Amino acid sequence: MKTNIKKTLLWTFSVLLLLTVVLCVHIYFVYRPKAADNNSRIMARIDIKQPINQDEANKIAAWMYHQKGVDHVLVNPQTSIVVFTFAPLKTTGNQIANNFKATFNLKADRFMPTAKDMKQSCPMAASSYTYKIYKFIANII
Repeated sequence: MKTNIKKTLLWTFSVLLLLTVVLCVHIYFVYRPKAADNNSRIMARIDIKQPINQDEANKIAAWMYHQKGVDHVLVNPQTSIVVFTFAPLKTTGNQIANNFKATFNLKADRFMPTAKDMKQSCPMAASSYTYKIYKFIANII
């Protein structure tokens, strides 16, 4: 009788240990940081501190499209803002902004949002039930 209880406890402990190890491995593979893949795109913005006309905006857009890794460009001459997307494995936003300032004789800076801007970036998310449930679970974990 004692041998049966010992075997049952040993098997139970072994199975629980194995399941715990499997759970830990699963959590590791699901939550580990992943390198950016070739399809990743990052959006960046350059604020020009002086007015520009449509001809200058067209020249800026043409120049931006020739930059390594840049795949989409929007230039708004009314607000003097350049928005572009690029591949992070080929270049960086700061590198493009620095090349932009060196090429064009314009006062310009790359726009970097603050932590407060990032929190308020999606007004829809803060009011959705899914977001509230997600935040509740994230606070628990």
